[in-house]
This record gives sequence, C-alpha cells and structure tokens, in this order.
Amino acid sequence: MPQHVPNTPVCRDCDGFPVVAITTGGRDRDGSRTTLRITCRACHGTGRTVRRPSFARSGR
Repeated sequence: MPQHVPNTPVCRDCDGFPVVAITTGGRDRDGSRTTLRITCRACHGTGRTVRRPSFARSGR
C-alpha cells in the first residue's frame, strides 16, 4: 500500500543540503582539519523554500 508523503518543497539552490563543511587545507594544534561551516544564502540554513508564517498585527 502506498504511503502518503507530505510535499515539502526543497530549496533550489542547496537541493536540501543547507549546511556544508569546507576544509581550508590547514590543521589545528590537535591535528584535526580546519573547517568552515557555510549555510545556504537562499533558505538561510533551513533547506526548504517555504518560509514560516509571520503573524500580522491588525487593529489597535
């Protein structure tokens, strides 16, 4: 029987991988590699294109 999967739109720019680690080629004092964590600029690290609903204040 087929399962129902919710349609969650994936970010076009990062294809659902919003955070990546890039090595700089250097090493720290303990011998581990120096890495930079880079987030997607389009989705701001969420991996989805739909933004959270914002609430508008109306009235007084």
